[in-house]
Amino acid sequence: MRKETNNWNLALLYKSDNDPNIAKEREKGIKANAEFVKKWGKDDSYLKDPAILLKAIVEYENMIANDNGYLSKEDLYYFLRTSEDSINTDLKAKESKHSERTTKLMNDTQFFTHKISKIPQSEQKKFLEYNPLSTYKHFLEKLFEQAKYLLTEQEEKLLLITSKTSHSNWVEMVEEFLYSDEREFSVERKKERMGFEKLLSIATVNKDEKVRDRAVKLVNDILLKHTLIATKELNSILQYKNRIDELRKITRPDQERLMEDDVDEEVVDTLIKTVSSRYDIPQKYYKLKAKLLGKKKLKYNERNLLVGSFNRKYKYEDARQLVLSTYRKIDENLYHLAKTFFDEKRIDVFPKKGKRGGGFCTISLVNDPVYILLNYTDEITDVTTLAHELGHGVNHIMMKENNTELNYTSSKSTAEVASTFFEDFTLEEITEGLSEEDRFTILLKKLDGDIGSIFRQIAMYQFEQELHMQSKEKGYLSEKEIGEIFLKHMKEYMGGGVSYEKGSENWWVYVNHFRLFFYVYSYASGLLISKSLQSMIKKDGKKIEVFKKFLREGGKQSPKNIFHDMGIDITSSKFWEEGITQIENLLSKVEQLAVKLGKI
Repeated sequence: MRKETNNWNLALLYKSDNDPNIAKEREKGIKANAEFVKKWGKDDSYLKDPAILLKAIVEYENMIANDNGYLSKEDLYYFLRTSEDSINTDLKAKESKHSERTTKLMNDTQFFTHKISKIPQSEQKKFLEYNPLSTYKHFLEKLFEQAKYLLTEQEEKLLLITSKTSHSNWVEMVEEFLYSDEREFSVERKKERMGFEKLLSIATVNKDEKVRDRAVKLVNDILLKHTLIATKELNSILQYKNRIDELRKITRPDQERLMEDDVDEEVVDTLIKTVSSRYDIPQKYYKLKAKLLGKKKLKYNERNLLVGSFNRKYKYEDARQLVLSTYRKIDENLYHLAKTFFDEKRIDVFPKKGKRGGGFCTISLVNDPVYILLNYTDEITDVTTLAHELGHGVNHIMMKENNTELNYTSSKSTAEVASTFFEDFTLEEITEGLSEEDRFTILLKKLDGDIGSIFRQIAMYQFEQELHMQSKEKGYLSEKEIGEIFLKHMKEYMGGGVSYEKGSENWWVYVNHFRLFFYVYSYASGLLISKSLQSMIKKDGKKIEVFKKFLREGGKQSPKNIFHDMGIDITSSKFWEEGITQIENLLSKVEQLAVKLGKI
């Protein structure tokens, strides 16, 4: 029987969907928002005097963080509720009405940052060099940089209003269709109704090929069923983005993402080029894996299949203890921060009908609690996912120590550093004391994760690049064309060691990240940076304080400057190559162990 402690304690936000505090705090937020608009809406003095700008920014920040001026607490609550119960129509109706209110409030105050960004370039220096504004210096730098792509205030308001109907609603619809779809499936002669997430897990990790094949058939059936609507969805949001890019005079499709992430195009271009030039590593790995499994080629769904005799299942309580033990070995303070997620019931653990798939960790306002979602099924990957999401959580909590609301953020390019850092150390903890046979299996599993996070995500980024380019040129892409582009880039990184059966061309349908536009590079950048930090700390345990400083940094500096202060140059191809070399060395180690154990 699964305990209630394994569900979120949303009472940290509100006691129920009908909690009277929702309406009370909503009224407070609407009032605070209106007061800010009344005070600063027609007063442009903050655009001329740095001292007045500081006063206005502090009031703006307080309106958002302390007075609920954007109804962000309610926003987090409904996001979590719809994540755990996406097919509840009453809940969806409440969430929709809330979204309308939030959009209006954000529209009402959009003038503030819009006007700041338009401060003439000749005047910007006096604001940036005004010492009392130093806390907000980088916040201002980003506004000034984005100004050249901003439309008029009224046009920006219109885009904000239409973003939900033209983008978010489409994406949420496809997700709901996928994750509420069920099929009857038999395991060990026991029939049950299974959702897409569970079937996908069986199709990719179950040891029995016949069971995998039956599950893959159902996964492909569900994907095919929803491919037409997903095609319409993807084309719609691509066309919407293309029109906005044209209006903003944005020249490359990933430019807005990189500006938002506060990362130089040079950094990401170097990352893409460096990683894709070493696709020989995953190609070599998948050929080795096929050989180890006694196959000529791996099927597409088998790329993450566990090799070897390591069949241990990890009950959630065991995983909890193992992960917390890992955190404690790294640092006592980090352990206590991770432990609060369990103590305060801020993790929703197991799959259930209507629950959103995958895993995530929230980041909302600096005063809001941080929550984690899992879909735990007792696999070793679920253990490392727990460590991964807790890494995000600890990072988000530590950022609270060093940042006020406007700097309480992290670039996507660095967001995966903490998560992969703790994930890797947890995997090492799992392998400690194991036999060579079991260690061999675990190291192969580690390669699955590293290659997936680095090479696969860069291939997916390249898929997105071509997808956006083709969409812009052709205007509309059929499901066949999208599938062909998807498989083209999967083949480029996986090579001839993998076969691509009918149905695999539709596996783009469930990848939510493609709808976020160019998000996926951050997995590669985060993991490669993380490996550098892991190496540094293994050489000198006292360097953990440098890592903790990074965890606290938030949005006060650009990622390039954050890592420059740590002695890491993320603009250099040599830096990325060093991380890739660690993957290559691990592959060589696994090959040698395979020979020693008589596997090949």
